[in-house]
Amino acid sequence: MPTNKKKISPKLTIDFQFASPAIESAIGKAASSALIKKWVKSATPLGGLVTLRFVNATEGKKLNLTFRQKDYATNVLTFPYELTKKSLATDIIFCLPVLQKEAKEQSKLLKAHLAHLIVHGCLHAQGHDHEAERDAKKMEALEIQILQKLGFANPYS
Repeated sequence: MPTNKKKISPKLTIDFQFASPAIESAIGKAASSALIKKWVKSATPLGGLVTLRFVNATEGKKLNLTFRQKDYATNVLTFPYELTKKSLATDIIFCLPVLQKEAKEQSKLLKAHLAHLIVHGCLHAQGHDHEAERDAKKMEALEIQILQKLGFANPYS
């Protein structure tokens, strides 16, 4: 006799870090922590720990130089520490000034651009990348699918 067991999602802890009160305020105006957690969970079916850190251009540039040997601040950096079939541990760093500049240049709301890059960073934490064209197409398709389920337009169009 079939049972109607509800599938239990693994526990995912989502922590927030802000380099300053001003950055925390700007992110809070774009999206609530509850909404950001929803975005992370929609892109991360695993359990574990995701730490989201929002930084200024100085810290963003320093991290990008230290870990990628690129002397500029970038929008998002993902540091995956652990990845198994059931869980992950990752830090995802967002440089707020870069996000704001890109959103303005792309005529997008900061909220939509932030949602996209959170999904993007979460996919990186799960082993997806966009170095090869085939991998990029696969990752972009996943991003588009997840974002559409969240009510956002295709970020690549």
